[in-house]
Amino acid sequence: MSLILPRIYCASIATETNTFSKLTTDLSDFKNSFFAEPKKHPPTPTLCSAIFPLLRNLQKKKKIRLTEGTATWAEPGGLINSKTWNFLKNKVLNEIKNAGNLDIILLGLHGAMISNNCNDCEADLIDNIRQIVGTKIIIGATFDPHSHISNKILKNLNIITVFKKFPHTDYVETARECIKLSIKTFENKILPIISIYDVRMITILPTNKNPMKKFINKIKKIEKNKNVLSISIIHGFMAGDSPDLGAKIITIMDKDQKYGKSLSKKLGDELFSMRKNLAPKMFSANTAVLKAKKLSKNCSKPVLIADIWDNPGGGVAGDSTILIKKAITMDLKKVAVGSIWDPLAVNLCHEAGEGQYIDLKFGSKSSLNAGGIIKERILVKKIAKNVFQKFGKSLVPLGNSASIEFKNLEIVLNTNRSQAFSIDIFTLLGIDIKSKKILIIKSTNHFYNSFFPFVSNIIYASVNGIYPNNPKKNNYKNLKRKIWPIYENPFK
Repeated sequence: MSLILPRIYCASIATETNTFSKLTTDLSDFKNSFFAEPKKHPPTPTLCSAIFPLLRNLQKKKKIRLTEGTATWAEPGGLINSKTWNFLKNKVLNEIKNAGNLDIILLGLHGAMISNNCNDCEADLIDNIRQIVGTKIIIGATFDPHSHISNKILKNLNIITVFKKFPHTDYVETARECIKLSIKTFENKILPIISIYDVRMITILPTNKNPMKKFINKIKKIEKNKNVLSISIIHGFMAGDSPDLGAKIITIMDKDQKYGKSLSKKLGDELFSMRKNLAPKMFSANTAVLKAKKLSKNCSKPVLIADIWDNPGGGVAGDSTILIKKAITMDLKKVAVGSIWDPLAVNLCHEAGEGQYIDLKFGSKSSLNAGGIIKERILVKKIAKNVFQKFGKSLVPLGNSASIEFKNLEIVLNTNRSQAFSIDIFTLLGIDIKSKKILIIKSTNHFYNSFFPFVSNIIYASVNGIYPNNPKKNNYKNLKRKIWPIYENPFK
């Protein structure tokens, strides 16, 4: 270890922008989800700020000198307004200017952040940082794989690490890798060279199932080879109209640029060859509910339906009632739904109190394509304030919440948009999932690790709504490259 302790500054600005969403993202969205001023970050990590507690631990061991900056996260939504983006960017830049001499800057980012005055916010931030600190300072960053990675981003980074898993349960490990490689670079123990290969495709890449599970294991084995520092897969984010949308392979080699380029291409070509077998099998709303009804008759555990597109993690409201109405029409019994975003309905339930019957209108208030508002006389089962569900070591806010019951359905209503990360979304609102026949949740894949032990079957429902789930039909204006499935052979 170098006798000189590296002087490190860290910050985190993160969200994921659905450019087709009508939900404008402003500063209040960041503050409602997660906002920590310098030195105010909690001891627990968040998805994109796991560098903070890890760096604090190194400082306690007197291995670094740390300056903490701002850390903030907004639930995915629509375009960030320019005032908010400029404020957040300048806040970090001013913190760096006032930090004194630095050796390393570490950033916790998501990627896929777009404002109405910038279509590559992460590149904008990193480029401005590089202009301030010059070329000798090490800049490292962590990213979510559902991101858009441009050459401008990589040009200004020394180190980039990306969550390998989807569900993203390895965010702490990813942060640790970024810190380790950045410090080794500062100590002149490695000379990292980044290569990127454009895979030219966009689809869902769940790593908890094959073939992606095997592919990730293969990559981890390759990373043990000499000179291979890190390998990352960018999945891309189909709801973000970006010039850099799509899957990519990123390699970091110690000095060996030639091998980095060839390896990234080799892995990229292998990933492309699997493109038609990566996404989970999906069913229409009607078929999904019928299938769940049939399976639930002979199962000791509930059947789970994942509404993968009405997922707040993709920047939509999460208030679609389509599957609920299907369940009512088919007279399903013992059904629990988690959750419906409806702050007004939550307030009305809190005002009424537990055990009260009220006439309630809830759901489908954000769009004409979300199934329509449900009007029912409901029982307020449970109310709770400032609810948080767990995702690994991270705590995700649901805000004030309520569970309601009518027609053999129990439904969770919440005030902070959030997908279902864990069974907490039910249990914290007094719903016993073991007593249910069918669970309906809004999440693409992050639910998997928590729910899997408690369910008999998982059905992925592709419910048409406001999420742009068909790249062939999405009206991309900034995407100029050919990618699959828009083009059957994008390399021609």
